[in-house]
Amino acid sequence: MTEPTLDVVAIGNAIVDVIAQADDDFVTSEGVAKGSMRLMDEATSDSLYSRMGPGREISGGSAANTVAGMAALGAKCGFIGQVADDQLGAVFAHDIRANHVVFDTAVRAGQPSTARCLILVTPDAQRTMNTFLGASQFLPEAAIDHELIASARILYLEGYLWDPEEPRAAMRAAIEIARAAGRKVAFTLSDTFCISRHRADFLNLIDSGLLDILFANESELLSLVEGTDFDAALEAIAAKVPTLVVTRGVDGAVAVHDGERATVPAEPVERVVDTTGAGDLFAAGFLAGQVQGRALADSLRMGAIAAAEVISHYGARPEAKLSQLVADKLG
Repeated sequence: MTEPTLDVVAIGNAIVDVIAQADDDFVTSEGVAKGSMRLMDEATSDSLYSRMGPGREISGGSAANTVAGMAALGAKCGFIGQVADDQLGAVFAHDIRANHVVFDTAVRAGQPSTARCLILVTPDAQRTMNTFLGASQFLPEAAIDHELIASARILYLEGYLWDPEEPRAAMRAAIEIARAAGRKVAFTLSDTFCISRHRADFLNLIDSGLLDILFANESELLSLVEGTDFDAALEAIAAKVPTLVVTRGVDGAVAVHDGERATVPAEPVERVVDTTGAGDLFAAGFLAGQVQGRALADSLRMGAIAAAEVISHYGARPEAKLSQLVADKLG
């Protein structure tokens, strides 16, 4: 087995976020639960965009945010995701490459356009995401770069992208490539709606031993097991994956690795501005800690530090120098 040249290659939705402030009444009038994520078609997305307040365009996408955060922590990363041959696609490609992430997926000609997520941020910093998946849901298996995946220590997959059939097949192929190359596979459950639609698939990945690292938040973990007892859910899933990482919002996070359990509190934040990307950056910090050979608790702490930075400003990509923040707090 050859030595890896990259730390992580991620596959996920290639999305440009449009972030705008909104009050609770506006969110309610849209008929969507505050703090949730819903999918919409292009016409509905255009309609909502026309009614939103002034927005900021910032490249996003869950797995893309994670590798951008990892790169900011000194990791060598790649990303595979589908954009269209349009302005937002060019914005996404520029931004991720500017973060020193390898991104060579060919653009897709024609319609639909590049994916966008219209994010409504309420005064309590909760983000309600309204996503048009556009071109991202047409990532073909042919776009999977075998050499790129085999070159990375870890393949990181985004649960959001499991929904459309074409990228789901692409990710299954990527898992086979990573496994054949002796690499680890990490998976994030992404959202309870993903679990409700694909619980059987996700449990099959876990039960088949195809996942080495699983990321979830507390609600996602409970949804996965269809239970209400957190400790019981943690024990049940931790028995099936080598490493389980669960974030719990203000209550911090917990990880279990081969029977070892570690917990950390949430990192203090002077003011929470926008919770978009908190889980993505937590995964970035944790994975960066693991590829650096840090202890389980220290990797969790790195995740908490990265998450705290991203919720202190608008957008799901870090603005402060994460590597310096970690050095100041962990050494």
